[in-house]
Amino acid sequence: MYNLLANTVIAVHFLFIVFVVCGGLFVICWPRMAFVHLPAIAWGAAVEIFGWICPLTPLENYLRQLADGGSYSGDFIAQYLLPIIYPENMTATMQQILGGLVITINIIFYALAIRRRSRLHVQ
Repeated sequence: MYNLLANTVIAVHFLFIVFVVCGGLFVICWPRMAFVHLPAIAWGAAVEIFGWICPLTPLENYLRQLADGGSYSGDFIAQYLLPIIYPENMTATMQQILGGLVITINIIFYALAIRRRSRLHVQ
């Protein structure tokens, strides 16, 4: 049961990361999504730039410990998602670059959203 919960935390963590990076695409179609997405960007970028630990990481580790240190072998989430969320050899500089990329990507998405919205109001 604890392995299932830990895997669920990993899946949620991965989906949150995808939302932080690509959620601006939703804002282009649904501008009110910005109220949810902007705080997510702020959190995701801050975690990367300042080297903080996301609370989902200790939660996942705790659940793995409760599962008697459950093995990752053969597990889809551990095989494919863990290396994306927790890459080996991640340096502070790499984390800061990733945080900057999150901000840059979303500036582009939000510029597109603003441009689209202004075109709709002009017509």
